Amino acid sequence: MRPVNLIPPEDRRGETAPLRTGALVYLVVGACMAVLVGVTAMVLMGNKIADRKADVAQLEREDAVATAKAQRLAPYVQFQVLADQRVETVKSLAESRFDWERVMRELALVLPDDVWLIDLTATAAPGLSVEGSSGGASSLREAAPGPALQLTGCATGQEAVAGFVTDVKDIDGVTRVGMPSSEVAGDGGAGTGSETDCRTRSFIAKFEMVVTFDAAPVPITSSEAEVATPEEPAPESEESSEEG
Repeated sequence: MRPVNLIPPEDRRGETAPLRTGALVYLVVGACMAVLVGVTAMVLMGNKIADRKADVAQLEREDAVATAKAQRLAPYVQFQVLADQRVETVKSLAESRFDWERVMRELALVLPDDVWLIDLTATAAPGLSVEGSSGGASSLREAAPGPALQLTGCATGQEAVAGFVTDVKDIDGVTRVGMPSSEVAGDGGAGTGSETDCRTRSFIAKFEMVVTFDAAPVPITSSEAEVATPEEPAPESEESSEEG
């Protein structure tokens, strides 16, 4: 006969006792898995933080090396800036030069036979005036910031003066022609006959003229052309010897 165990399953003991299962077992297993995941995440995060710290330390070392190199090269950078400033100054000076030789050559070409000059002053900037000129000529010259010609001369009448004004405007670069004065000696006779008065006949007109070149570049003054030179630090050997 085959034996039959009549003891209820919940009261059995030993090897024949059934396995007890339930929600508690799953909770325990889930908690263990959560702990395992948390520990793994912490380990990975710690490794990542350690790598980031190592990267930061490496970057700090590289930054220190680059800063030291930049400090050593700073004097060369200063002198390069100084050289560039001087080059720009030279370029500006060259560009601001006015071609007076061309102007004088063209003036000689347009000067008619019935007009002659007794005085001429060419200035690149206001501040100079023709000796014996009227206040009008000086004021016209002061109003022109760039190069200008101040002319004093005589012509065989006012029509000749007007024609000379038209001829002067043909000079390349002329923007304005001012005429402070143009007078004849009058019906009473000639002028004074001095060196500054060329009116030797009653019909001769003496004129003053200011020819301006407003489109020409204004020349750089000496103060504008000055460039500050950076001070060079004294060598360490000299400082140490002086201190000793």
